[in-house]
Amino acid sequence: MLEPISISMQSLNLPSLLPMAIILLGALAIVCIDLATKSLTKSFYTMLGILFIILDLGAVMGYQGDVRGFFDVVLVDGIANISQIIILVTSIFFLPLALSQQRFQEFAMAEFYALFLFMIAGFQFMVTSDNLILIFIGLETASLALYTMIAMHNRKKAFEAAIKYFTMGALAAGFYTLSALIFYALTGSIEIHTIEAALNTNESVSVLGIVAATILMLAALGFKLSMVPFHTWTPDVYEGSSAALAGYMSVVPKIAAFVVAMRLFEMLMLLNIPWIEGMIYALVVITMTLGNITALVQEDVKRMLAYSSIAHAGFVMAAIIIGSTEANAGLFLYWTLFMFTNLGAFTMLWMTRHKKNLWDERYQHPFTKFAGLVKVSPIMAITMAVFMFALAGLPPLSVFWGKLYLLSAAVNSGYIYLAVIMALNSAIAVYYYMKLVVFMFLKEQVSDDGEIYLSNATPILIAILTMAVIITAGSAIVVDPLLEFFLTKVSMSGF
Repeated sequence: MLEPISISMQSLNLPSLLPMAIILLGALAIVCIDLATKSLTKSFYTMLGILFIILDLGAVMGYQGDVRGFFDVVLVDGIANISQIIILVTSIFFLPLALSQQRFQEFAMAEFYALFLFMIAGFQFMVTSDNLILIFIGLETASLALYTMIAMHNRKKAFEAAIKYFTMGALAAGFYTLSALIFYALTGSIEIHTIEAALNTNESVSVLGIVAATILMLAALGFKLSMVPFHTWTPDVYEGSSAALAGYMSVVPKIAAFVVAMRLFEMLMLLNIPWIEGMIYALVVITMTLGNITALVQEDVKRMLAYSSIAHAGFVMAAIIIGSTEANAGLFLYWTLFMFTNLGAFTMLWMTRHKKNLWDERYQHPFTKFAGLVKVSPIMAITMAVFMFALAGLPPLSVFWGKLYLLSAAVNSGYIYLAVIMALNSAIAVYYYMKLVVFMFLKEQVSDDGEIYLSNATPILIAILTMAVIITAGSAIVVDPLLEFFLTKVSMSGF
């Protein structure tokens, strides 16, 4: 007779699932409310979504339980804590952008807000586990929701963007599952900490198999991180998406992928297999360099920001090559500061969006659109200039501190050549960011009507933009406490 299986509540550690449970409950609540009544406005769903995200954030920050939970597949360490906070804070900034002046189909639909919360839950599962299956479930949950949200913009380019993103995402999912299969075949486990122990104790494991699994995982995560040569979808998807959603995509999916890459690739590099570090090193250098060079020749500001986000991702991936506690803390510092600045820049594009292409047959936001903006709307021109200076890494604005700290971590760990390449790429980036500043301040204006630049503005959007400017310009005040917080959390995670 079979004995009954005994499961203790302590081993389940259900509070570790509370943040994801809250956000999933919120998504289901929105679906049920929409089934009951169709009379509620986007303002109601926006506020309801923000309420559940704030509750989720409170659960994340207030968690005091064990690091492991739910049969040890959930991992709530310092890295998971930081990344969840970044995901949720970015989401709180994004949702009010739905309350724009113009009417957009997706924001009138309750399904958009439900999908948005499902997407957040997917990203949270990605960063709170070292189990390759749960990471995959989180990745696909978030991706499928995101594909649909892009298509809901209901424009020809939006449908094209969603199809491209879905096709590339399906290919990346195949690479991921093949990689996980190889790791399981080599070690008998799909948990990263168990894979690490097996690879360190079993010297007979095939090096060729490890390298093959690493290549496949690099391709899968490289897609999410827009790493070259898996970046080709990025500018087209950003162009087809709304500026608000493009800004969100430039931050949140990448921080989730950074965490998975950090957990897996830093472990693999400790095996001292030259091929692995060499591949990641080459991808990082090519990504930041090609992203910057391609951004130089763009005619549209949104596409320029898309290529610049590719370069920023390559820059931040350097932290994974370095692998020190200092570098990992620098990764989170950089991305937190980048989050506010990049969201601010995309919010500016969202605010100035016009339903007709007034300036170019193809592009919504060509550089010529902003020509002479300082004469029409000085405040908007100065605001956009602050974001461009910050993204270029000019002191004392936000991204400068992230770049400085990552360069310092590279030098301190002996990666001098990498630090030089990072510095040179930062210099290249200055040119294309300053190109927009030149158009705004030194070119003749194309229109005397300042209202067309504020056609999508609302008090809430202006408030978000103001907050982003204040954080971008005054980041020097918060860098030290942020860095101390990140160092503490990363040290707790064993990195």
